[in-house]
Amino acid sequence: MKHYLIGLLLILSTVVATAQPYPTKAIRLVVPFAPGGGSDTVGRLLAQRMSESLGVSVVVENKPGAAGVVGTELVARAPSDGYTLLLADSPHTFNHLVLAKVPYDPIKDFEPIAIVARTPLVLAVPVKFEAQTAQEFIAIAKSRPSQLAMGSGGNGSIAHLAQELFKIQSAIQVIHVPYKGSGPAINDVVAGQIQSILTPAPGVIPQIQGGKLRALAVTSEKRATIMPEVPTFIELGFDELKAYNWYGVLAPAQTSPAIITKLSEVIHQTMLLPEVQQRLLAQLLEPITTSPQAFKELLARDTQTWAKIINSAQIKPE
Repeated sequence: MKHYLIGLLLILSTVVATAQPYPTKAIRLVVPFAPGGGSDTVGRLLAQRMSESLGVSVVVENKPGAAGVVGTELVARAPSDGYTLLLADSPHTFNHLVLAKVPYDPIKDFEPIAIVARTPLVLAVPVKFEAQTAQEFIAIAKSRPSQLAMGSGGNGSIAHLAQELFKIQSAIQVIHVPYKGSGPAINDVVAGQIQSILTPAPGVIPQIQGGKLRALAVTSEKRATIMPEVPTFIELGFDELKAYNWYGVLAPAQTSPAIITKLSEVIHQTMLLPEVQQRLLAQLLEPITTSPQAFKELLARDTQTWAKIINSAQIKPE
């Protein structure tokens, strides 16, 4: 009888614990990059609307460093109680392949909740550069092998990997110039210090619209509504050059399914709000939502895809 009562108490305590309301306090949404970038923009917009839906504050906490590894590790090591979340992007699936000593497993140490947006990459050049089209850029690059420079936000960034894929597909030789962040790279291409950049769209849209850069092609499946004159790489014959930088929310591993489901539903409703969609689309950020399972499958698929590109480009961890 004593053992029976102890077992019953354990069961009841578990039921009570799992029945606790959530959330009851502020939630922090860790953005593993500095303020001002695409991740920060998406994170702050999402946090504001989630706060209204959940009835508690959702606070964005920027934790930049080591290409996102610092903030991501913080979430991986956080309690699995739903009060510390990660706003990750595509490099989450391949940082461990291009960076030495990443202290977490991008799949096993996290529970996917939902993808919230994605953006294509844009090939852009200074307005004074002679190439008016992507075809002309490729022709110039072939006539001047290893003389043109293409900037990125850093070694192993999604821009770097997309560039390597572009070089393989187009059979051109351009010099990759890594910067500490996409901002400095964009500034140098605007100034004409380098001849080109292939980078996530939000960073270059203002310069394109301001007449400082010329967009030559985008990596999306269809032309962008805010740049309908710019062709996709697919239209130009590069069928494999389809790439997006996605943004998604993850929780630490072992977070309860009930919490994951609730957060997924709230995020889904948030991304359907017209105001949220309009603000994202204005920056060429496509609002989307996925189930936790679909997000999990995308993580595995992306890891395999980028691993092949990393191997083909012979990019070594550093």
